[in-house]
Amino acid sequence: MMLVIEVLAVISGAVFGVLLARRKGMDFVGVFSVAFMTAFGGGTLRDVLLDRHPLFWIQYSWYPVIVFVVAAVVSLIPKIPKSAERLLHFPDAMGLGLFSILGTEIALEQGVSPFVAVLFGVMTGTFGGVIGDIACNEVPNLFRPATPLYATCAFVGGWILLVCKMMPLPDSADFLISAAVVVVLRLLALKFNIGLRAVE
Repeated sequence: MMLVIEVLAVISGAVFGVLLARRKGMDFVGVFSVAFMTAFGGGTLRDVLLDRHPLFWIQYSWYPVIVFVVAAVVSLIPKIPKSAERLLHFPDAMGLGLFSILGTEIALEQGVSPFVAVLFGVMTGTFGGVIGDIACNEVPNLFRPATPLYATCAFVGGWILLVCKMMPLPDSADFLISAAVVVVLRLLALKFNIGLRAVE
């Protein structure tokens, strides 16, 4: 089950990266590069800090192939008008939800404390997008005060996972519930432009 969820997270991250790169008018090399960064950036940082080797996309060497195929297929879709940039929202939210809860779960398995595990989840879910934004020469969404709730959604989802683990839920239900919470929170934040106040 965890492998299936990780594959879905990789696909979501790659789709988000492709759409991000296409918005900047990049060629296929650029599109694939950004897709690679958004799909693997957060998980790579997590694995390095947890001293978890081989890195997850090296252990499953067909993950980069998936990203390449996603980049090729999504690149064939007709040009996306600027008015349709909302298309970025769903893969963004899906990638955030799946990667953040997966990161929390993996950190817990490595024996870190619950609070630190949640922080690893936030890192896993957001860092790929940070790298992708930098590659596209943009200030990362994560650091913009006007950005709708992003890391906060992952943080809340991580704690939902911890609460669910204390309940007698069926296998993987805790993961699916907490990931769904992150996705819904992110989509609501985007729809209603809910964000945190800037620190002055």
